[in-house]
Amino acid sequence: MIDLGLNKNATRMLTGFIMGTIVMCCIIVGGWALLALLILMLVAGSAEYVKILNHKGFYPSLKVIYLTEAILTAVVYYKRFDLVAITLTVCAMCSFMWVLFRGRQPYIANVATTLLGMVYCGWFPLHLIFLRDLSCEKYDSGLGFVVLMFISVILTDIGCYYIGSRFGKHKLAPVISPNKTIEGSLGGAFFALIGAMVIGLYLGTYWYQALLCGLICTAFAQIGDLCESLIKRDAGVKDSGTSLPGHGGFLDRTDSFILTIPIMYYFCKCCIFHTEWVNTVVNTVKGLF
Repeated sequence: MIDLGLNKNATRMLTGFIMGTIVMCCIIVGGWALLALLILMLVAGSAEYVKILNHKGFYPSLKVIYLTEAILTAVVYYKRFDLVAITLTVCAMCSFMWVLFRGRQPYIANVATTLLGMVYCGWFPLHLIFLRDLSCEKYDSGLGFVVLMFISVILTDIGCYYIGSRFGKHKLAPVISPNKTIEGSLGGAFFALIGAMVIGLYLGTYWYQALLCGLICTAFAQIGDLCESLIKRDAGVKDSGTSLPGHGGFLDRTDSFILTIPIMYYFCKCCIFHTEWVNTVVNTVKGLF
């Protein structure tokens, strides 16, 4: 890890500020900048994921994961959604063939963790491009909702940390993450909802849409954090890496986003940008009565 000559909190804040600035610039520019950001996230996150699993005695194929991510990235970037299913199918078969020809124990665990790596480190984060590229008559792009998501997740992390450290008494998940508390979780949710409502007001969304976006972001940010903690604890690893001073590794910093990104995309697509199905359901229900 790079030594910046600062105390832990100062190092963490400086690293977070630099990362946040770079990420937001890439998101605003979109296109190649967002693609480059995601490629960095996928490459670094996948390497850390495999390293964590190695501590557990599992040996997922980083090569197969990278191959899958490279194909999926091209498919997503060029909007060839018809090729997603075949890509995942063929690459899943490749994971079995890799185990077959490599012949290393434990076979089942190696295949399973390779498949998990494809989805967790690759397919889920790539939904950020889908979310950024959403458009409809009311909203030119999904940029505003990407910003809403990032603000909500960041405020969740801040709220959980500060409220939990000051008022936390009841453990949220003592086995998986002993430092997390129910009070901190509620504090993070409160801050995230306030942030989502403010951004939603600026975007011109209905109040309940902004509220639901905030709830989705804070809930899955915390679930994603716990999921990565579960993987690390099971493998006996404290941090996913040391590449980010004060934050650990890339997975440690992005774990709150990995599950949030795809859920946010599908919610925005179905309930904000394209609501025809809602009208169909409502009219169908009315027809029954």
